Amino acid sequence: MERHTDMRSLDGERALFWSLPALILSWVLVFLFFPGFFPPLPPTLTADEVAAFYRDPANQPLIRYSLIVFNWFGIGVIVLLTLLVMQIRRMAHRTPILAYCYLGCATAGPVLFFVADLFWLLAAFRPERDPQLTLLFHDLAWITFTSPVCFLIGQCVFLALAIFLDRQPQPVFPRWVAHFNLAVAVAIAPAAFSVTTLEGPLAWDGAVSFWLRNAAIGLWLVVMTLVLGRNVLRERSAMEAAA
Repeated sequence: MERHTDMRSLDGERALFWSLPALILSWVLVFLFFPGFFPPLPPTLTADEVAAFYRDPANQPLIRYSLIVFNWFGIGVIVLLTLLVMQIRRMAHRTPILAYCYLGCATAGPVLFFVADLFWLLAAFRPERDPQLTLLFHDLAWITFTSPVCFLIGQCVFLALAIFLDRQPQPVFPRWVAHFNLAVAVAIAPAAFSVTTLEGPLAWDGAVSFWLRNAAIGLWLVVMTLVLGRNVLRERSAMEAAA
């Protein structure tokens, strides 16, 4: 009975895993279609210039529909994060505390992502409003999207720590995955300072806070999907061999 339950659990994990390629593809497509991302709007724009962006009839449908898809991406990424929590629980630790710490960070990140989308949608919802109010929603969206990287850093650090402390003969993840997560944490950390400047590499449209941060997150999604896929398929094969 227990083995049957384990098989069903692995079947569920495998089904969720195969949703990840569509999730990553949606992230790439929306990143390209949202007119505020490619290239990113600079924080030095005036209120009238920002209002004109949201009032542009060519931009309005792209803003609204791309961000609706982005909201679904924020929900869908929970699949990847939950699968990682399950992998941490399979590691040889004396306590499940690291899995709970990772879960806490994982629940906060998508919420902030959703809130940023909501502010962009609010800016586009009534484009005829006072430009200063549109600018306020616009700033709220960009700051919420760019600056609160602490939860992403926490995820990477807790996962790396869990990998380093996994003392099984065949660890769940190879140690290079821990080093990779720490490198991603270092790459995205400077984005926290995007609230301090309107220009330069640390501004929300800058080389560090926008391009490096988002490239690191995109690479993390791809790499962690691949290593997760290897684990899910390996665990399924081991269970079938034991049966």
